[in-house]
Amino acid sequence: MADIENRLYAMRHSAAHVLATAVKHLHPEVKLGVGPVVENGFYYDFDLGDVVLSEDDLPKIEAEMAKIISANQQFVKDIVSLDEAVKWAHENNQPYKLELLNDLKRSGTTDVKDIDSDVLGTENGGSSAVDTVSFYTNGDFKDLCRGPHVESTGEVGPFKLMRVSGAYWRGNEKNKQLQRVYGLAYETKDELDNYLKAAEQAKMYDHRKLGQELDLFVISPLVGSGLPLFTPRGTVLRQELSRFSEEMRARVGCEFVWTPHIAKQELYETSGHWAKFGDEWLTVTSKETKDRLVMKPMSCPHHQQIYGSRKRSYRDLPIKYMETATVYRDEKAGELLGLSRVRSITQDDTHIFCTPDQINEVIGSLVDITKEFYSLLGLEVRARLSLRDNNGAYLGDKDLWDKAQTILKSIADEKQLNYFVAEGEAAFYGPKIDFMATDALGRELQLATPQLDFVQPERFGLSYTDQDGSEKTPVMVHFAMLGSIERFLSAYIEHVMGKFPVWLAPEQIRIVTLNQTEAIKQYASEVLKKAKEKGLRAIVDNDNESVGKKVRQAEVMKVPYCIVIGPKEVETTKVAPRVRQDLTDKKDIIAIDIDRFLDLVQKEYTNRAVKSSL
Repeated sequence: MADIENRLYAMRHSAAHVLATAVKHLHPEVKLGVGPVVENGFYYDFDLGDVVLSEDDLPKIEAEMAKIISANQQFVKDIVSLDEAVKWAHENNQPYKLELLNDLKRSGTTDVKDIDSDVLGTENGGSSAVDTVSFYTNGDFKDLCRGPHVESTGEVGPFKLMRVSGAYWRGNEKNKQLQRVYGLAYETKDELDNYLKAAEQAKMYDHRKLGQELDLFVISPLVGSGLPLFTPRGTVLRQELSRFSEEMRARVGCEFVWTPHIAKQELYETSGHWAKFGDEWLTVTSKETKDRLVMKPMSCPHHQQIYGSRKRSYRDLPIKYMETATVYRDEKAGELLGLSRVRSITQDDTHIFCTPDQINEVIGSLVDITKEFYSLLGLEVRARLSLRDNNGAYLGDKDLWDKAQTILKSIADEKQLNYFVAEGEAAFYGPKIDFMATDALGRELQLATPQLDFVQPERFGLSYTDQDGSEKTPVMVHFAMLGSIERFLSAYIEHVMGKFPVWLAPEQIRIVTLNQTEAIKQYASEVLKKAKEKGLRAIVDNDNESVGKKVRQAEVMKVPYCIVIGPKEVETTKVAPRVRQDLTDKKDIIAIDIDRFLDLVQKEYTNRAVKSSL
């Protein structure tokens, strides 16, 4: 598997160079940015001066790429001194490459945001002592690059250019905006075609499109980008998911706390977050004090203050806090997207303080409820053990990290998780288990995350009195079942294609009247009242339209149950419910007493059933 993934990586990286070669053939004066591998493909950034690319230009670039691939040009690697590389960048009028090379001369690193180091690194991987860099040449094209590449352009494989977008150089909006061309690349044409087919399907079920059609949320320019407003129907989704998460966490002993939406900057300086992420946060200046306040970006430092507010004994542990809290991040405007990337993020946050001996039990219980939670939602999960690498970006003692990572692996083995290891994916304060799931469109989603933290409790001076009377530092476990509710919904809406199970559906029953007679309207109102008394979400469609049109409208809104009330239903008090097709295998549903029908739907709701019981 590793060999296959490495070859695909090399193919995609080589495709990025073929793209750059083609653009340089078509626009000889182009100034090159960078071109890394990304999920499913690659991109390359270009400065084309006054020339503005559009998607209409992509077929012409693709045709030129095809010629380069057909020529089967060898990828030839050369290692040169930094001074030689700088000279090349000067002579070829490549200012962006020159900037990267000068960074290497000064500090041994390029520090380019959101770029895979493999495409920019040096022979010694960007260490502080950089003497040489590598170039790759194919045909008449030469580029600063670490690799890897396939042997020749003929081995690049099937590809397709997808879109053009703007991208600030080095991810900094103060820099010039370059033109970024994205492409797909796969080993076989079937794989490429399958991805393109899935991508077309994804457009149909884009959560932004469904969010508008199903009346779930809106984005108001007066409120601001990345600040979604949830309608009554959309708020049902939030509340039901939050309630489910809270019930599961309460089952393993978590208790509610509440913390404010702002805090002093010093809180996050102490936790270590400010130094790493402070530039990404929203700040508030008090008019009454000299305090510099931060819109809460996470809840863990707050929860630690609750723990630290009194002396704790080993007998008190584990202490488990939970809070469904909205936090805020100043995400870049160009990266905001529907619910998947927002500035107001609601997290089902949990923080558990325990002794080292309690870690297995604590994490094990979180793994159990996570598996149950996502099984009910129809998502099969696998786990990623996100561990540290050796880049020096992590806080805390290496021995503690090693201990934590060993514990997580033993839990994953004990719980028989389907897992893989990913070095370098740990949080800066501790390793974690990231639960991943593949959705109906074939995309892998990151879901729940329990993670160990030996660092923050020590930074805040938290302690407990152990059995021998000594003061010990507790271990902190961070956990979120849904993570960001907004981001989860963006994925889940698309996964179920807007067809929510009965317990989660914003509208569970649509009551359609056959005509406008007073008796029918009165009986429909009685049915609605009974449904409401059982806690069900139902509405009456009494519009002066045909029954067929009203039923079709219920189908468009993906309502699980639709019942028609006419003279026969009034007389017999029985209805023949129309059941959304994905909820049942039955072709015909027999008439059922209305009270019995409502009882069954109420039971499905209460039990969070995934299929109809009719």
